[in-house]
Amino acid sequence: MRIHPVIMAGGAGTRFWPLSRRNRPKQFLALAGDAPLLAATVQRLPPLAKADRTYVVLGPQHAPVARRLLPTIPEENFIVEPCARNTAPCVGLAALHVGARERKGIMAMLPADHHVARPEAFREALVAAAQLADTGAIATIGIRPSRPETGYGYLRVGPRITVRGKVKVHGVAHKVARFVEKPDVATATRYLADGGYLWNSGIFVFRADVILEEMGRTMPILRKQLETINRTLGTPNYSRTLKKVYPECPSISIDYGVMEKSQRIAVVPADFGWSDVGSFAALSEVRETDGSGNVLDGEAMVLGGRNDVVLASGGRPLAVIGLDDVIVVDAGDAVLVCRRDRAQDVRKAVDELVRRGREDLL
Repeated sequence: MRIHPVIMAGGAGTRFWPLSRRNRPKQFLALAGDAPLLAATVQRLPPLAKADRTYVVLGPQHAPVARRLLPTIPEENFIVEPCARNTAPCVGLAALHVGARERKGIMAMLPADHHVARPEAFREALVAAAQLADTGAIATIGIRPSRPETGYGYLRVGPRITVRGKVKVHGVAHKVARFVEKPDVATATRYLADGGYLWNSGIFVFRADVILEEMGRTMPILRKQLETINRTLGTPNYSRTLKKVYPECPSISIDYGVMEKSQRIAVVPADFGWSDVGSFAALSEVRETDGSGNVLDGEAMVLGGRNDVVLASGGRPLAVIGLDDVIVVDAGDAVLVCRRDRAQDVRKAVDELVRRGREDLL
């Protein structure tokens, strides 16, 4: 069974400002180790998938640096979107490219900015999902929750499905009864106690022909637009057609556009040390901490404080004294200070800089 990983690398990463900028968003930062998140995503794929079957979808601004960062991936496997249109058009465009190579090719849609602590278990889960996808299902990987997390979407687990094949993850998969939006603390606590809910990892596995068929059913306008692009694939007219048609595609997520409306969704429960590294507050999950639970980088110092994230990337000492649960980031030309429980609001600083016209800091 051949798997075609498709890495979605078009995110802006505004919750990691001031480290993340337009020309170097989150997926190009080494937030969870020595390698940038995008490079780490590719590095964990072998031996499951070879570089010549791995695709990267991203914008024109980041294509040159991605090509330098990922030299083993063939030039033609970088799928460059003329503009960002969310994940449904991204998935559809990738399905055209994979489908042109193998009509029933199995695609594994992988976010470029996640962290995986146990790559072997991750690959086993992908194989189980691919076995489901080979039968015509749209498979997702659900993460067993370890805490009442409010920052993730959830999946309600439905009836059991047997996963057949040589490699199995816990022997079974399940139908997805429904997708659930990010809950409040009380609801998340109830989900954890219930045991019938999984975190939505945002990782989907399906055949190229199946996802295009489902798009035709749930998003007929997008499917027609993709067909217009597909007629020029591999011809000199492709680039011009893509630039004309793609910006007109609806900007909608694959979750909302297809997954929440499909009856073919199955989930493989898994546990491989997953984190979506969604904000600075998540760094304590993927980095070492000191004895007081602080994440430190560069010449950062925390004196008399606990559970802080202090990143001194500006090339100078940075001291935090007597403060608990704060985030302080020095990027050299900009500084961020916020409470840890407000980490999701960092994007508001980016919105304010846009309002002020500070393009030099975006």
